[in-house]
Amino acid sequence: MLDKMKALFEMQKKMQEVKRHLDSANFDIQSSDGAVKITMNGAQVVQEITIKDNLEDQERARLASSLKDTFNRAIKRSQDIAAQKMKDVTGINIPGLT
Repeated sequence: MLDKMKALFEMQKKMQEVKRHLDSANFDIQSSDGAVKITMNGAQVVQEITIKDNLEDQERARLASSLKDTFNRAIKRSQDIAAQKMKDVTGINIPGLT
């Protein structure tokens, strides 16, 4: 029983380390048309959004679509990174993180 508690404590320490790593890991995702770039960290916090300067008013609908697409791809990438880190710590796939 003591061994299992020790193993759980070690796993908790590793999970906290993974969280710290995710909080500090940034990545960029760019829209397929190159109009928008989102920088996000592994904790799924958007750090920066960059929009091409030369967009005209008629491109607003396309810009909105690009923002949505880019943001959703960034969140998916963040979830994939978190799932891989958790798998590295636990040795198993955790449902909802893959």
